[in-house]
Amino acid sequence: MKLGTLKNGTRDGMLVVVSRDLRRAVHARSIVSTMQDAIENWAQVEPALRALYDALNAGSAPKAFDFDPAAAAAPLPRAYQWCDGSAFLNHGRLMEKAFGIPPVPDFETVPLMYQGASDDFLGPRDDVPLPSEAHGIDFEGEFAIMVDDVPMGCTAEQAPGHIKLLLQVNDVSLRVFTPIEMKKGFGFLQAKPSSSFAPVAVTPDELGGAWTDGRVHLPLRVRWNGAWFGHPNGGEMNFSFHQLIAHAAATRRLGAGTVIGSGTVSNADSSVGSACIAERRALEMIAHGKPVSGFMRFGDTVHMEVLDANGHSVFGAIDQKMVSATPTP
Repeated sequence: MKLGTLKNGTRDGMLVVVSRDLRRAVHARSIVSTMQDAIENWAQVEPALRALYDALNAGSAPKAFDFDPAAAAAPLPRAYQWCDGSAFLNHGRLMEKAFGIPPVPDFETVPLMYQGASDDFLGPRDDVPLPSEAHGIDFEGEFAIMVDDVPMGCTAEQAPGHIKLLLQVNDVSLRVFTPIEMKKGFGFLQAKPSSSFAPVAVTPDELGGAWTDGRVHLPLRVRWNGAWFGHPNGGEMNFSFHQLIAHAAATRRLGAGTVIGSGTVSNADSSVGSACIAERRALEMIAHGKPVSGFMRFGDTVHMEVLDANGHSVFGAIDQKMVSATPTP
């Protein structure tokens, strides 16, 4: 099943069911009005949503209409909690090697995770407003999950039943602030502006065998200003989403609608490219002694999309432009 949220002038938008080929949609308001309401009442509303999804794919859903990604907000426009991990250890190893960063204790056994901003997620075609090019604007291609209510102490073995939806993310970063905030040891704040999401969230069964062991075994295709940048595969995730849930829930409950990110998708084979500029710069440092690539400038665009084995888009595409933020009083 594929679900999206259309902008309607409210903070939470309007939930729609989207066809498997992402071409058609139908309002879900007869069942539930918003994504947050749906995830909080998943057991009650899922059967009716699935029936509507089946009818839409069969061409028999009443009042269906063309789905326009440009009219879509993030599938969950604002969340009570956004926890982003760093589950691809190759990325961390490259950064340590290139920039002389001291190894993180328990790097290979305990996931890294920070709690980011979740009150202002961006849609797949929204411009990304930022204060300055001098801040080192970077994109980060990730996968993410949305969970229902997760009890404190949930184990990795118990976690799969709490994963209701999968998502694709552009976790925008401002690299100038990253080392400053890392040294302070109090988590990211200015380094992490609003994240962006692909048009739809999908139930794990939509991926078939590509969803295995709590990982998305598909390449995330990234283009910067129209040029190929990378297509690393999510299957190389060292910590599974099951493990990330257990880590996040070790000392707290996770409310329904909590979104957990994988961190930058990164593969050991550098020929597949990268999902963020910082990693490409790290590879350039290792190979040439200095970075060659700059960061994004205003007007630059990024495209991110995941295709299944048949070449069909899974989540729809993120297509965004970086723009100068308009100052507010």
